[in-house]
Amino acid sequence: MIKLKIAELLTSDQFLQEVEVNGWVRAFRSNRFIAVNDGSTINNLQCVIDFENTNEEILKRINIGAAIKVVGTLKESVGSQQSVEVEVKSIEILGDANPEEVKLTILSPKRHSLEKLREQAHLRIRTNTFGAVMRVRSKLSFAVHSYFQKNNFHYVNTPIITGSDAEGAGEMFKVTSFDLENPPKNEDGSIDYKKDFFGKETNLTVSGQLEAETYALGLGQVYTFGPTFRAENSNTSRHLAEFWMIEPEVAFCDLDGNMDLAEDFIKYVVKYVLEHCKDDLEFLDKRHEEEEKSKPQAERSEMSLLKKLEFVTENNFKRVSYTEAIDILKNSKPNKKKKFKYPIEDWGTDLQSEHERFLVEKHFKCPVILFDYPANIKAFYMRLNEDGKTVRAMDILFPGIGEIVGGSQREERLDVLKEKMKALDIDEEELWWYLDTRKFGTCVHSGFGLGFERLVLFVTGMTNIRDVIPFPRTPQNAEF
Repeated sequence: MIKLKIAELLTSDQFLQEVEVNGWVRAFRSNRFIAVNDGSTINNLQCVIDFENTNEEILKRINIGAAIKVVGTLKESVGSQQSVEVEVKSIEILGDANPEEVKLTILSPKRHSLEKLREQAHLRIRTNTFGAVMRVRSKLSFAVHSYFQKNNFHYVNTPIITGSDAEGAGEMFKVTSFDLENPPKNEDGSIDYKKDFFGKETNLTVSGQLEAETYALGLGQVYTFGPTFRAENSNTSRHLAEFWMIEPEVAFCDLDGNMDLAEDFIKYVVKYVLEHCKDDLEFLDKRHEEEEKSKPQAERSEMSLLKKLEFVTENNFKRVSYTEAIDILKNSKPNKKKKFKYPIEDWGTDLQSEHERFLVEKHFKCPVILFDYPANIKAFYMRLNEDGKTVRAMDILFPGIGEIVGGSQREERLDVLKEKMKALDIDEEELWWYLDTRKFGTCVHSGFGLGFERLVLFVTGMTNIRDVIPFPRTPQNAEF
């Protein structure tokens, strides 16, 4: 007997072989045709049952959502909807699904909102949309590791618990073993963290970059891919409190090499899913098309989802300095007609998503890499340019979502790094180990960070970042 996943059976030509299928009922028509899905593909397998010779009690239990085991003969289908089907010899109900309860859940044929589905994360994965999104996410994750391993990067697991704030954001979750109602105090009334588990104040990390840098300066080129956390009280469609970050760091690499790496990496992973997630992406492409129809004409995307993905893989990214971008934005129609929510007035303005999307979608009409940003709007570790006012930073901007990658050439000069830390009131003692990397064979090195959920969002065409992570963590929400 052949026991294969439905994805394999649907492309099989092993006709007249006896097969075993395990899955969940998606539909049951005419007391004869059972649509079964096991999660391996968005497509269902049709199992044809001889209802006249099947126990009536079994037939009553073949409900949407029920888990079943089917044994039967694989045959070439006479129907137009599928190439193969299974002629059922025996059927076993492995897990019942009460039809009355099913009507109230996401498994009923009635369409539910994405917000409603998030309330039932244990069931939403049974829907076509989330099944497709999570299979694409899985393949993207594999592609990330595949790219770096093929290019001789070393995978480094950086700490989740840290005593440093790499971004200087201050919006971090504290980690403590104290009784919060009665923590030990210093004489001045402040909390005595020396008595805490780690002997100091610690938090959940916002980035593995600083630790990755230390390993790049010994292993040459490394990457991290793990969870990061931000205690930003934001309920927008772009923010999560827990998300995954991809962060490569490369020794002996300047900003140009960093931009080359980021572009090559993105093209590789997008091309990988185009090749390996064809059915899911075709479904998501149709979903995206329907969603676009509901938008005002001016807000609709000029490209389908698949065209957008192919456009990324087939075109060079446009490289533009921040200064040039500011000139373009200042002289743009939306800025002159005061259509931007945040008008561009002077050099030094921190670009918002609306500005980034204008550059990508309206002006250049391709992915854009902006570089050489003002030093005062970027992090302390970015290398200062000779002009003394810009840093060797770069952001990659994509249609629909704006910034998808942020990176820089790192400041390798110890004296300059110390000056920048002093200006930003960053404690040298706290980052002594980071400063030490500039004392023992320092070199030009670079890296970038890519929010994995932002990447999944772009590739799947979804519009809310909460819909591309299995269990979203957001303000006032830590279910499941």
